[in-house]
Amino acid sequence: MEEIRIESVIDIVRKAAELMKTDLFDIQQKDGFSNIVTSNDVAVQNFLCKELALLLPGSGFLCEEEDMIDTSHEYTWIIDPIDGTANYSRDIQHSAICVGLKHGSEMVKSVVYVVMAGEMFWAEKGRGAFLNGRQIHVSDRPFANSIMCTALAVYHKEYTDVCSRIIVDTFKRCNDIRRFGAAAPEICYLAMGRCELYFEYLLSPWDFAAASLILTEAGGVLSNLQAEELPLTQPTGVLAANNEENLRTLQEIVKHNLK
Repeated sequence: MEEIRIESVIDIVRKAAELMKTDLFDIQQKDGFSNIVTSNDVAVQNFLCKELALLLPGSGFLCEEEDMIDTSHEYTWIIDPIDGTANYSRDIQHSAICVGLKHGSEMVKSVVYVVMAGEMFWAEKGRGAFLNGRQIHVSDRPFANSIMCTALAVYHKEYTDVCSRIIVDTFKRCNDIRRFGAAAPEICYLAMGRCELYFEYLLSPWDFAAASLILTEAGGVLSNLQAEELPLTQPTGVLAANNEENLRTLQEIVKHNLK
């Protein structure tokens, strides 16, 4: 395969973002009020898949909308056309286009574009992480001075109690909590030092795959709830931190509350 330039992926994502810049869209429920899709989610995904297939012929796709799951290829694009659809549908300007390229078992290129904020995050395996052209790195704050981004499992409210216990126990030991309503931007904020911890009980691959490479290239660390490596193509819980020590502390809190 010829080397895919990250600039080419960024250009495609910027063009896709133009499809979001309208308030003329339809909203449908996928599974009740908490899980919705807009016509612009579908439009963005269709555009991305068309352009990325041309950029890398023979690649597979794992996407949120329309049950697009084809991970049998050497290269697979993992896409969330609008991460934070509920925010987007209510004109809360905290949502992102997420595009990650998986080669074999690892992410090799990622773009997360927080469209309304104009913040373009990207990373390539072994080449660092960047925000609008400036290299970024996690903070060095200790656990006691950490801010954790998190959320309750909105699509699985049967996990509300255990999520609440984990969040409360962490809050007692860290500085504060934030809940922005979109996983990928929050993980990118960890990568650039706006926060230091991240917890969600259950996410789909398109929620975290692209952002995970941005975080690790910025010096951060991730695991699942059992302190194991994240499965990139399966739903999973996600823990993340700015360093190994803080991640271990978060893992211990989760382990205690999962008993």
